[in-house]
Amino acid sequence: MVFMTANTVEIVSLSRDARDVLRFLKVSYGVYRDDPYWVAPLLMDIKKVFSDKNPLFGHAEMALWVATHNGQDVGRIAGILDQAHNRMHKDSTAFFGFFECVDNREVSRRLFQEVMNWAWKKGMKRVLGPMNPTTNDECGLLVEGFDSMPAFMMPYNPRYYVDLVVAEGFRKAKDLLAFHMDFAKCPLDRLARLAEKTRQRHPELMFTPIRKATLTRDLTKVKEVYNAAWRENWGFVPMTDTEIDFMASRLKPLLVEGLIWVAETTTEPLGFMLALPDYNPVLQPLRGRLFTPKLFGFLPYVLGWKCPPRCRVITLGVKEKYRNRGLEAVMLTEGFKTGFKVGFRDAEASWILEDNTMMRRLLETFGGKVYKTYRLYEREIWRPPKAESTTLACNASGYEEPDSRSDGSGSGAFLNLK
Repeated sequence: MVFMTANTVEIVSLSRDARDVLRFLKVSYGVYRDDPYWVAPLLMDIKKVFSDKNPLFGHAEMALWVATHNGQDVGRIAGILDQAHNRMHKDSTAFFGFFECVDNREVSRRLFQEVMNWAWKKGMKRVLGPMNPTTNDECGLLVEGFDSMPAFMMPYNPRYYVDLVVAEGFRKAKDLLAFHMDFAKCPLDRLARLAEKTRQRHPELMFTPIRKATLTRDLTKVKEVYNAAWRENWGFVPMTDTEIDFMASRLKPLLVEGLIWVAETTTEPLGFMLALPDYNPVLQPLRGRLFTPKLFGFLPYVLGWKCPPRCRVITLGVKEKYRNRGLEAVMLTEGFKTGFKVGFRDAEASWILEDNTMMRRLLETFGGKVYKTYRLYEREIWRPPKAESTTLACNASGYEEPDSRSDGSGSGAFLNLK
């Protein structure tokens, strides 16, 4: 626990310009200074998420804050208002995201007060998170499974974050599960036979690998399947064409042939699977920076000369009317075959909604076991925090309803399986 009092904590509002975003991102380096499992995101990539080039900002806005103590940044948080989410779910919800904080409740309290007050001024009735920045990106707070490094493109946080979030009145909204699968224990022969039976029963089905060279052409199929197959998922918001293009441009350099599959007929795409090598163990030494001598340790993996020892299954979905026909098992089996060839020892499948029984059973068939749990929290905005200056140190004095609502201030992944 880091000791500091409320009147020594200063909250500073930031914009999304390059300088402020870099300051915002650097907060995590202090929080995780001695953490052996934290992997810094590549700064040149994560900055794109906050840039106006991110098509998310065609229907969303974001506000950023950092907390400082004695001139040092000790916490950060973002408020996100996604109009597409609210239209889709007929909701009045804002998100909190990118939360990082030292182990101090006064700091976390002040940060959450800013988000709650901002959301209330925007006319919102609930705050949900963490979303970094949406369910189509990284989301969830790690609540179980702190004893290992996160998989590529999955969140990570200290255990004490749970206490900080709960202390602010947030309660569980939904759990997201990560399954671990040991390749040595996977009954691949039996699964291959089942996959072959699926092909024989449905000769009209084709299972096509997506390659870097064909990605642009195949994205049309991916878009159709993704927005159709996940449509009924809790919290899902369809991705626009430009959002999927944006995500694909970020992932394309990392794709490995044989880990991305489309199930289709001659007339329509039916299912889609995306897996990637888990680059985190080789990214960790870079500490978020590509231009370092340690880059030479990472380059062989990007160029395909080497492969990390595990992969992550990021998406696996089939249109509703084609489920329970074995399409998911065929795509997973093909991915596992590739995994054996390149030398994967294990895999993570994440994330899966806790109540997605069909997907949980499929992964258990492949020997999968839940080993990490991420939680989304929610809190109703019933009495917003007292409006306080965000640029001066001040005493957080509880909750008080403002006289009127204003517009407030704000600057304006494929990640779940079904």
